[in-house]
Amino acid sequence: MVCLAKYIVVTGGVVSSIGKGITAASIGRILRSYGLELTAIKIDPYLNWDSGTLNPYQHGEVFVTQDGMETDLDLGHYERFLDVNLSGEGNITTGKVYQSVISKEREGSYLGSCVQIIPHITDEIKQMVRKIARESQADVVLVEVGGTVGDIEGQPFLEALRQLRNEEGHDNVMFVHVTYVPYLRAAGEFKTKPTQHSTKELRGTGINPDMIICRSELPIDYALKKKIAHFCDVEQNAVINCPDVSSIYEVPLVMDRENVGKYVINRIKLDVAEDSHDLTEWRKIVKSLKKEDPVLKVGIVGKYVELEDSYMSIRESLRHAAAHVGAKVKIEWISAEDSLNTQQLDELDSILIPGGFGERGISGKLDAVRYSIENNVPVFGICLGMQCMVIEFARMHGFEGANSTEFDQDSSNPVIDMMEEQKKIKHMGGTMRLGAYDCKLKSGTLAHQAYQEELVQERHRHRFELNNEFRSQLEDKGLIISGTSPDDFLVEIVELDDHPWFLGCQFHPEFKSRPNRAHPIFVSFMQATMDNKDK
Repeated sequence: MVCLAKYIVVTGGVVSSIGKGITAASIGRILRSYGLELTAIKIDPYLNWDSGTLNPYQHGEVFVTQDGMETDLDLGHYERFLDVNLSGEGNITTGKVYQSVISKEREGSYLGSCVQIIPHITDEIKQMVRKIARESQADVVLVEVGGTVGDIEGQPFLEALRQLRNEEGHDNVMFVHVTYVPYLRAAGEFKTKPTQHSTKELRGTGINPDMIICRSELPIDYALKKKIAHFCDVEQNAVINCPDVSSIYEVPLVMDRENVGKYVINRIKLDVAEDSHDLTEWRKIVKSLKKEDPVLKVGIVGKYVELEDSYMSIRESLRHAAAHVGAKVKIEWISAEDSLNTQQLDELDSILIPGGFGERGISGKLDAVRYSIENNVPVFGICLGMQCMVIEFARMHGFEGANSTEFDQDSSNPVIDMMEEQKKIKHMGGTMRLGAYDCKLKSGTLAHQAYQEELVQERHRHRFELNNEFRSQLEDKGLIISGTSPDDFLVEIVELDDHPWFLGCQFHPEFKSRPNRAHPIFVSFMQATMDNKDK
């Protein structure tokens, strides 16, 4: 089948973390309102094959796709804004590109050729981009290039995308450059030189941007836009200002007011009526997310709390669910490595214990579980959080030294262990269970009430499971197993009956929450949080 996709390439300049992902996702949200089908690609120029081994402090959370790929967190933004499930192949890294090229060279695909950056690496990049476009059958493919223009590792990707524009044709590929326009308070004025130099750097690669998105702390005026258009050689109505806003979900509305959608449609000749788009639903979402009361205080007890991006999807899922129940969530970030302050916990309406790997911070998470049980505070455990709930429950019910073999291989009561069947898995992530798996729900439980379904599918990223050797013993002590794999072998969800809201899940529900479709478990949790606040 012939692919007739159009491409929108988003690059960044001046500084990193400027918001290219949100910009690309916002353009996509606007185009979706015209009835177009979109997919997204994130190019990460680092040599890692994927994001799985990257430090959350440096790179934020690892976002897991339905097909079990560990990807950059920007794919989470794309899924939430576009309301689509993306393929893990949409995260292209230098590691993936070079591995593919070297494998082909070893197989003899390039016999007689001296394998080089151009054409072999650039051809591989174009092939990967086109493959995603072809398989998705999307009308528009968003391509975000990570890093900043001028980075040496990004040059092969920019060259490949320059070639893509020439090969696909001017009307089928456009470039959007995101820059930062700083405001010097001492001088009382904005400075456009960084944007000029960044655009010059991009043009030095042979790429002329069609649109410039100017990020700024405060709004910039018409005169500055005119100046940027003049010095950067773009149309004046293609200089778009995107000042700081209170919520990332406002960005599509800000860009829509500057007619970004109309410009893109005309530039790459998309076959839609210019007046056909409707962002009414999105405006309602933004309005609900800006609700100021009641305020629900949720404590996240984690080991990477110094960087909120480490729990990006959880944070956004809480916001989605709070808006759904008509409230605003205020997150208290609590380090699991410190001794938990009981007074601080007393001020919370609920507690969430997120996932993670390694023993560091486990004692704080276990303390949080015990506190929630003893004080009847709603608690939600995700992945390792669920495992901590099982461990602490076991310790409180006579299983002396209960632990996970991840932390203590000689534990007398290894209630969490790696299943023998798991040890045989050697696909993607070694022994990790990654991607979407079915979960069978037990009727009459919190989980079943939340989902209102018998069978659901959720995304996983973990190695260890509840040890089946202790399953019946734990159930005898009052632990409810409300969700399992369809064959009833793996435990997916645990609950307590004599508690306001105690639920732990082995999977990561946060990866499937959307601003327009809050995740059922998060909604149930936030409703319990509100009920606890009202006591």
